[in-house]
Formats: sequence, structure tokens, C-alpha cells
Amino acid sequence: MFPAATAITFQATVEKTGWANLFWTAPELLAGCKTLDQVRCGTKAGDVYSFAIIMAEMCTREEPYTKELGYLDPDQILQLVLDKESQEAATAKKTWYKNGGDTTKHFRPDVEDCYLPEEYAARSGLRRLFAQCWNNRPDIRPTFRQTLDRLNEIYPVKGELIDNLVNMLEKYSSNLEAIVAERTRELVAEKARTEELISQMLPKKVAEDLKHGKTVEPEAFECVTIYFSDLVGFTAIARDSTPFQVVTLLNDLYTCFDAILDHYDVYKVETIGDAYMVVSGLPIRNGNLHAGEIATMSLELLSAVLTFKIRHMPEKFLQLRCGMHSGPCVAGVVGLKMPRYCLFGDTVNTASRMESSSVALRAHMSQSTATILEELGGYHLECRGEREVKGKGIMKTYWLNGKDGFDKALPGRELAVSLSQHEFK
Repeated sequence: MFPAATAITFQATVEKTGWANLFWTAPELLAGCKTLDQVRCGTKAGDVYSFAIIMAEMCTREEPYTKELGYLDPDQILQLVLDKESQEAATAKKTWYKNGGDTTKHFRPDVEDCYLPEEYAARSGLRRLFAQCWNNRPDIRPTFRQTLDRLNEIYPVKGELIDNLVNMLEKYSSNLEAIVAERTRELVAEKARTEELISQMLPKKVAEDLKHGKTVEPEAFECVTIYFSDLVGFTAIARDSTPFQVVTLLNDLYTCFDAILDHYDVYKVETIGDAYMVVSGLPIRNGNLHAGEIATMSLELLSAVLTFKIRHMPEKFLQLRCGMHSGPCVAGVVGLKMPRYCLFGDTVNTASRMESSSVALRAHMSQSTATILEELGGYHLECRGEREVKGKGIMKTYWLNGKDGFDKALPGRELAVSLSQHEFK
């Protein structure tokens, strides 16, 4: 035996399927019916209505109410067809209106997108004929003879029967080829958009492996550079803003940052609130260039906040602080439903500490990153000295003040908030 809830759900599914079979039935025959078997007998006027539904299917190449099924249930569609002004149809009518429906007219299949015939006048004539055949009053609908005469006026056919059939098949074939070509172009475009979205969620190399059914095994990297940043005083900004304003602020900021990242050999790992995490050197190794990519990127991000404006607080200046560290780590894809490319290892924790012990409008780094940058040359480093780093003990750290050839303006110390407004973790 089915549990009661399961039985009810099953019965509801059967009823909805039965309702969909009534889409071809005239409204005067629908009252009290939930399945086609309950329609006791038809009428000539009802057959004209059904015939017009079938003609609409041929012209649109879709079943009736295909678009409307995106936001209405089959039983709601039948309520609107039967009597859109009834109390039972009130909710469905509101939904129809919200989705752009013309509630001043009868609820009928959408025949705006007709493939045949091609002529505008013929299309208009067909729509008028559909409206006549779908009239709520059976006595006003045309007879089959009148319908056939009207079709001959709209789309006259001359010649022998076989010639006409061949001509119709040729037109259908050429039209079908155009439809297939159009749908193929849409499919290719949609596939490209999907792949672009996946490549933004996962590194391209990893996305390609997954697309070809390959298992992405965790991989160890000898040395990468990890970057963290957050906003000093963000808690106060969020407190004085609505949730929508906070979302808009972060979306604007990260859109700005993401555009900058496109110019560097880096991968954005994730964002959590105002925290921004980037890595270079994986999944494709780039020698020791990872430290230089992250360092130059951090300078450009600091430069970007100079001109960034908060929409609802235009007088407020964002206080970005950065931290970076170089070292080994392990990377791999975690999860199946929403896979994420995650980094693991002490390098991640140390990079986070470099950011949390940094100050507003400055880029802070560990000794290991500074050593690589000195080897690369051209970076302006300032030793901060030895300091206690939570969980790491005493570490010698450095400030990044600039780079040879980097001519973009950087925020000055006078723009930074006082240390009392910082939160050091």
C-alpha cells in the first residue's frame, strides 16, 4: 500500500496529466471534466475549435500552451480557457498578467510565432481565422466549409493534387532545414555560454578534464603564491547599509577586480563576504612567475580602489588591505553537485595571516614571497621587521610599495584609517 501522502501526490500527477489532454477541447465542453474520457460527446462547433488548435500546432511547430506551461499548471490553463473571470481562475489570471498576458482577450494558444505561410498578410489572416474558431460562443464559430474557404483565400493552392503535395513537401523541407539550422545555432551559442560559465567556476584545464569525463585527482604543487584581501571597516559599512546595498557594493567591487584579474596568470579561488582569494602557479605551473603575477595584480587592485565609488556612500573611501605568501599546497575539486576547486595546506593559512596582519591600503607579504620577488627583480620592497603572527610564531615580513614601470597611482598613507579602526586576527 502507498502511504497517504504518496497516494495523494500520485493522484495529483495523474489529474494534471489528464488536464493537459484537454487542451484541444472547446470551453463549453470542459465544465466538470478532468480527463478526456469525461467529455461525454462532442459538437461540430467544438470540432472546429479543436481543428483550429491543431492548425496552430502546425504553424507554430509546438504543442498548445507550450510557453504558458512555463508559469502555469495545466489545470490553471483550463480554468482560464473555461472562464478567465471566474473566482477559480483568479490566481491563474494574475500569474498570466504578470507574465505579459493580455487579460482583456480570451485565453488561447499563442500563435505569434508562425512559420508558415511566409507572407505577412497570410499570417494575419490565419490569426483572425484562429480567433473566429476559438470564439467562446459556439454559434459564432465558422463551419468547416467556411473554414476551408477561408484557408483557400488566405493561402490559395493551384494545380493538380500531386503537384500541390510535392510543392508543399518541398516548402516544408526547406523550412524545416532553416528551423534545424536556427536551433543548431542556438544550441551552439548556449553550449558556448555554458562552457564559459564553467570556466569561470573552475580552472579551464580542470573544466576541460571534467568535460571529457576524466577524473580530476588532487595535485600537489611545490610552490604557488596565494593572495588574500578584505576591507577594513566593512562591518561598519554593512551596519549602515541595507542587505541589497551590501550586495550591490560587493558585486560592483568584485566586477571591477575580476576585470583586472583577466590580465594576469591567476585564478580567483573564491569570495566570502568582503574576503577575496586569488592564486597563481596552479593548476598550470609557471615557474617562479606566480609571485610576480600576484604582486603586480595586488598593486593594480590597490590602484583601482582610488577611483572606486560606493553607490549609496559616494563619500566613503574603501580601505583595501592585502596579504600574500608563497609555498607548497594541494589543490583538488571538491563536491559533485556544485564542484569547487579548493586549496589545502599551511600556505593557505599563512597567506590569510599575512592579510589579517596587514593594514589598510597596503600589500603585506612573507619572507618567501619577498625572496622570489627579489630574484625576479624590479619590485620595491620595504622590510616591516619581525613580528608575532598568530599560529606561526615570529616571522619577518615585508611591504610591497611599487614596481619598476608601474605608473598607476597608488593610495597614499594619508588616506588610510587609523590602526584603532583595524581588526587584527
